Amino acid sequence: MIIRYLLLIAAITLSCGSAVAQTVFVKDCGQKAFPDNVPAGNYSGITLVGGNEYAVVSDKSATDGFYVFNIDIDSISGEITDVSLKAFLCDSLRGGDCEAIAYRPSSGTLFICSETDGTIREYGKDGKLTGRQLDVPPVFSNHAGNYGFESLTYDGRLFWTINESTLKCDGQQATPQNGAENMLRLQSFGDDLKPRSQYAYRMDAPEASKNASVYAMGVSELAATGDGRLLVLEREFYVPKTKIGAFVCCKIYEITPEEDFTIPAGEALTDSTKALPKRLVHSFKTKLGLFNRSLANYEGMCLGPTLADGSKVIILVSDSQNQYAGVLKDWFKTIIIKSTDTKAGAK
Repeated sequence: MIIRYLLLIAAITLSCGSAVAQTVFVKDCGQKAFPDNVPAGNYSGITLVGGNEYAVVSDKSATDGFYVFNIDIDSISGEITDVSLKAFLCDSLRGGDCEAIAYRPSSGTLFICSETDGTIREYGKDGKLTGRQLDVPPVFSNHAGNYGFESLTYDGRLFWTINESTLKCDGQQATPQNGAENMLRLQSFGDDLKPRSQYAYRMDAPEASKNASVYAMGVSELAATGDGRLLVLEREFYVPKTKIGAFVCCKIYEITPEEDFTIPAGEALTDSTKALPKRLVHSFKTKLGLFNRSLANYEGMCLGPTLADGSKVIILVSDSQNQYAGVLKDWFKTIIIKSTDTKAGAK
């Protein structure tokens, strides 16, 4: 009788599908600027350190290091109520083009991506280098131009990063003219700082189809959700010669790195390479028009606090190019998400 009961339960489970957690979009809280408390900058990466304290990097800081910001977020609405600069901490390195940052609580240290030389170095909370760095696989040295590492996150067990645009060895980079879909390499590292698994990630095709005076298409950030999944920020930045009509299209996808999708670290990516499945969580567009100056090039993203109802806050920070021409602003933005269980295979 017991065996028959167990078989019945198993049959019901298979017919209904197993529970699968998914990230669900709840609300877009919009973007805000805090010019009285935030100096003009080139902010390109953000990570939560603890409480309301965040570490932020700039890709044009005089020396390589990080800013410490206090960001206050309403515990009910998830909206940002205040942002203020606390300090800038650094060491002696210069010109690193710091693009991303991640905090590891177990060591109390921060890791910063330098796009100039393709390194990911460890810093203490005092801004001083520890002398350690992630052991980056050689294939990532094949990036073209300013399209190296733009992203970094830590999920409590692994570090994750991805090249911004297609490596030279993997094909052509997406442009408005070729309409190509960038093929990227998602790479993990263990707590021993050694490389672990590598995966292929395929971006969407460009939306822009006309010539641009400024154009950037790539993944500008990753953010770990804390439950084995990653959020991927696909960013397309298009500026025509007239400047009016410029836009930034941002798409946040959810992926779950799985063993079945690992690829050999040195093998070239092709159209037949099996890329990780992705699922759109949220998308938004900012623009520059005669009466619209919302244009924001979002390059930093991280998981923020958990709200009173259990939903989570995603914080994004934009690169204003030092508030270029007095038009761009240092925008901060929050998006509210939650995790729900769905039934795999259920109809």
